Amino acid sequence: MLPMKPKATDFDLSSITWVNSAADLDISDPVEVAFVENVILMRNGGQDDGAILVFTQPEWEAFVAGVLGGEFDYD
Repeated sequence: MLPMKPKATDFDLSSITWVNSAADLDISDPVEVAFVENVILMRNGGQDDGAILVFTQPEWEAFVAGVLGGEFDYD
């Protein structure tokens, strides 16, 4: 049986430091990430109470590779 993947509610979100993807840009809803224990959390920075995605390290690496490879371009 595979171990259960953590959920965002498993962490004390009030003590997490979020890194803003657009700190120097004029973007109303930037992506924010937080590196906590052995997972990466990601949320919409314009919606602090919104959904939080939880990535394992291999999932994060695959996501970043997809971004860099243009997998999510929509123009």
